Amino acid sequence: MVIFAAMLLLGAVIGFVGAGGAGVMITLLTVGFNVPIHTALGTSLAAMAFTTLSGSYSHFREGNVLRRLGLAMGLFGAVGAFCGALISSSLHTEVLTPLTAAALLLSALLIHLRIFHPQSPIFRQGFFTPKGGRFWLLAGLTGMVNGLISGACGIGAASFIQLSLLLVFNVPLYQTVGTTMLIILPIALMGGAGFLSAGHLEPLLFVQVLLGQVTGAFFGAKLTRLAPQILLKVAMVALPAAGGIILLMAR
Repeated sequence: MVIFAAMLLLGAVIGFVGAGGAGVMITLLTVGFNVPIHTALGTSLAAMAFTTLSGSYSHFREGNVLRRLGLAMGLFGAVGAFCGALISSSLHTEVLTPLTAAALLLSALLIHLRIFHPQSPIFRQGFFTPKGGRFWLLAGLTGMVNGLISGACGIGAASFIQLSLLLVFNVPLYQTVGTTMLIILPIALMGGAGFLSAGHLEPLLFVQVLLGQVTGAFFGAKLTRLAPQILLKVAMVALPAAGGIILLMAR
């Protein structure tokens, strides 16, 4: 019940922010409940598939999802996630823990720069909406890279995906939140399958995490359009940053 309650609360935050939340979930499982990191990675990423299914449906009904872009990036990302999960399964805990923490902190830094410092020189060349062959090329590349990061580090890579949508495709903030959840869905499915094939998935833990996450994410998504943009921006940065810091401090 304690794990279920914790995941219910985290699921609501994930649905609200649009973040996959697997990185924060890993931190909560390993630090709060002493779950081995490989098991935490596999369980949390697999649960993300169902969490984002619930959250994506809710965001779709709210008009926050760009279907064509989300499906394109998600399908390419699924291939990268499966490969990344197989790589992650071969890494030792002493390597995997700081790698996951670093990915979370980097994602927080990048999204902070993008939404609080949009005039930064590194973003000035990104404001365009690609079409035709360029669209599929960029959707494929960004999807594959984000999927590889997600699978290798066991995270949903939501902040990296959000950055891709904001920077490469110039997607508005509210639709960035909803579309991110759609993209994470196939990435989490194939990433979870990769960890399952390596034996890093605990069925009972998976069910506890899943029930709390799906319920919380559905209701959290309904609050996105009711919140001020500044609150969404702060939450998008704070969620991965908190997970990375706690994970490093607990080593």
